[in-house]
Amino acid sequence: MTEILFYHMQRQPLERVLPNLVERSLERGWQAAIQAVSEERLAALDDGLWTYADESFLPHGTDRDPDAGTQPVVLTLRDLNPNGASIRFLVEGADLPPDAADYARICILFDGTDQDALLRAREQWRQAKAAGHAVAYWQQDEDGRWNKKA
Repeated sequence: MTEILFYHMQRQPLERVLPNLVERSLERGWQAAIQAVSEERLAALDDGLWTYADESFLPHGTDRDPDAGTQPVVLTLRDLNPNGASIRFLVEGADLPPDAADYARICILFDGTDQDALLRAREQWRQAKAAGHAVAYWQQDEDGRWNKKA
């Protein structure tokens, strides 16, 4: 059974939240995959993971790179898992992958100020529960810390 975590972003944008979550995953020894739905978002994430902090960067590639299988983090628009990731991050309302049960964890990050994103997250919650996955809901407090709500 895969653990599916829903991250309701309200205080910080994806560009600030995602790198921290990916860093924690790599610290656990997990390979990661990040799935977006648009070329524009994929390009922004590609650039952002190199420059999100002055003292750090996240080594990564895209699924188009010939060495994608050796990357600790792979960015993709498809439901492939070229690097054998244990954790998958879904942004922009990306669908749960058909092989969701093969991951230790899937994180769905959505913008809490976007009504369409909220509706999409609710739909994904229902899908994940119906598929028998363990689900949890995390929301940011006023200080940007994550609190488990469900």
